[in-house]
Amino acid sequence: MVEMVSRPYAGAFEKYAVANPEVLCLSADLTSSCEVDGFRDRHPDQFISLGMAEQNMMSFAGGLGLAGFRPFLHTFGVFLYRRPYDQLMASVAYPRRKVRLMGFLPGITTPGGMTHQAIEDISVMRSIPNMTILETGDATEVESICEAADSIDGPVYCRVLRGSVPRLFDTPIKVGEMRELARGADVLIVTAGITTEEALRARAALEAAGVSVRHLHLNTIKPFNAAALLDHIASVRHGVVTLENHVTEGGIGSLVAETMADAGVGKRLIRLGLKDTYAHGGSKPYLMRFYGLDALALTRGVESLIGQPLGISEDDLDAARVDAVHSLVKAEAL
Repeated sequence: MVEMVSRPYAGAFEKYAVANPEVLCLSADLTSSCEVDGFRDRHPDQFISLGMAEQNMMSFAGGLGLAGFRPFLHTFGVFLYRRPYDQLMASVAYPRRKVRLMGFLPGITTPGGMTHQAIEDISVMRSIPNMTILETGDATEVESICEAADSIDGPVYCRVLRGSVPRLFDTPIKVGEMRELARGADVLIVTAGITTEEALRARAALEAAGVSVRHLHLNTIKPFNAAALLDHIASVRHGVVTLENHVTEGGIGSLVAETMADAGVGKRLIRLGLKDTYAHGGSKPYLMRFYGLDALALTRGVESLIGQPLGISEDDLDAARVDAVHSLVKAEAL
């Protein structure tokens, strides 16, 4: 039984910020939705509300960074790069300010549709010089994301999970190190964020079907340890399947493809994710099934990679975890 942790970010950020007075909490009118409403009430001297004006918040954060503060910006991921892109480039990334962009609701973790779903954020942020990208995949990584982000000498963008979050790992994020979750010899599976839980659902069924799985979980997407990935690819027989909560262009699938191409690796790669589409509204399990991001889609990807059917059905997979769209741990479903 997986342990579920309620609002892990709230306690972790408060503990970290109180111990580091140069850390400031910035909010753009989504304070409770990003789990920092308690911090606002208890530590008003470290909290700044910028209102629903993300361009101004980004420029303001750049100025705070110049003054020696380390601002943590809290809003939904989409509002940290779509709306304030010019300010992100000119005021934060170019001068390499120590600004920490805490982006909630990555990908299809929200039923809010295209206006709230950050489905191309990794591709955008990867292309920005000086930008570091981290992604949380469980409660332990959420609890350690503040310290990890604040260790970066420059701006960092984080995909943060909120609400009720499963605990999958025992150790905190180590920036630059991927997690090796299985050491099989047939197929390499690379996941991040919420797709890692889906891969864990699929692994037992794949092993039972005779497929030896090597599984990597990424929490540091940029900078990326290409040498370590190439070692893992060399250790498997068939090739690689990537599964990501993002469009397949510019995300983890592209990252792996670029690494393989640069090194002249001739093995096959199957990239699973959103295929040149926006996602509509719905629950996370529904959206993951509809867009092919879940455990069953992963098994089909492995079948395509190895060129043979495995006969795995939904009944063979570990039970899917269903989150309530509306719950006490979410200020709003969006």
